[in-house]
Amino acid sequence: MTRAGGGLADHVAIVTGAASGIGAAIAVALGGEGAAVLVDHLDDDREVRAVCERVMKAGGRAETIRADVGDEAGVDAMFAAARDAFGTPTILVNNAGINGGETHVADMTLDRWEKTLRANLTGAFLCSRAFVRERRGKSGIGRIVNISSIHEDVVFKGSADYDASKYGLLGFAQTLAYEVAALDIRVNNVAPGMILTPMNEDAVRDPGVREERSQHIPLRRPGTPEEVARLVVYLCGDDAAYITGTSIRIDGGLGLTVGQGA
Repeated sequence: MTRAGGGLADHVAIVTGAASGIGAAIAVALGGEGAAVLVDHLDDDREVRAVCERVMKAGGRAETIRADVGDEAGVDAMFAAARDAFGTPTILVNNAGINGGETHVADMTLDRWEKTLRANLTGAFLCSRAFVRERRGKSGIGRIVNISSIHEDVVFKGSADYDASKYGLLGFAQTLAYEVAALDIRVNNVAPGMILTPMNEDAVRDPGVREERSQHIPLRRPGTPEEVARLVVYLCGDDAAYITGTSIRIDGGLGLTVGQGA
């Protein structure tokens, strides 16, 4: 399915939430390995066009679609667009998501709770379900990579909605990996820590904030979207063919600090 050396020239990838940040970096990295990439977004068309240009400049092909991953009809349209443009998808990167409400449970609205879980967990379910249905009866190995978070097993006060969505994504990925192994589909999570993206806008803008937060990270710096993207590309290639049902942290060692000083 892939070229020698880990290339992805025969692959068709869908990357959700790919207009900026980690999603954009993943789309470009997959394009750099020769994949055709459908760039999903709910953001500014100008931004997503720029991502497509970067994918093509890197050596891949690219098309865009505006689709809400939490909406069944939107997901169906996304997969139809991928088929029409490039053929049956072989790679799915569930990257779309939102931050939590930064609100304690007692003060959290049901709307906030449901919005976070729909974006971060239900979206991955709907997209993965569509992907598996597409792959049934097809030859070759399929890849699903979920962009999770260190918060899939580390809680943060005021983020019960976000934490629950990421805890759920881990259980979902492991169950799905077991179910689809016989279909030659590999399912894994990538769990970033602090990454310099729009989700960490204050740290991106303010070197002082970035420096203060970096003191809690053993490697003393935040990560970059490109570092996450390279890990995703690895999981999509032949060298990772024996990896499924796991989650790989990419956090500079941040998770090692849990419980320190207690």
